[in-house]
Amino acid sequence: MSGTELADFLDEQRVVVCATNGVRGWPHLMPLWYVVRDGEIWAWTYAKSQKAKNLERDARATLQLETGDQYDQLRGVMIEAETVIHRGAEIVAALGTEIYERYTGHSGVEEMVAAQAAKRIGLQFVPRRVASWDHRKLAGVY
Repeated sequence: MSGTELADFLDEQRVVVCATNGVRGWPHLMPLWYVVRDGEIWAWTYAKSQKAKNLERDARATLQLETGDQYDQLRGVMIEAETVIHRGAEIVAALGTEIYERYTGHSGVEEMVAAQAAKRIGLQFVPRRVASWDHRKLAGVY
């Protein structure tokens, strides 16, 4: 995908699967709601979650977003990223509000989100390598 196609794709999708390195050496995959800020995926999660503990130990994560039900319609992106963990209450609350508004369309949720933010962390995924695919461009050559 081109840069514009990739940006549009990230804006269209709703769930990113986040793979972290589990303590027993197995990948740990979990879905996240997210927002895109300056081309980076941002999400939040509970500070005591397994993915948070994994990222505290090893900041590397692989993200995947995909769509399409048939082979000739498959599109997606895989992002290898270094994760920056944000713990500041204001940063986490602002992120939570942004995520909530994206997924619900409701505004004025700051008080509700602020109550949750104390238990959460913000995750900023800084891309190191990006691979994308769009089988619609194959024109039947597969």
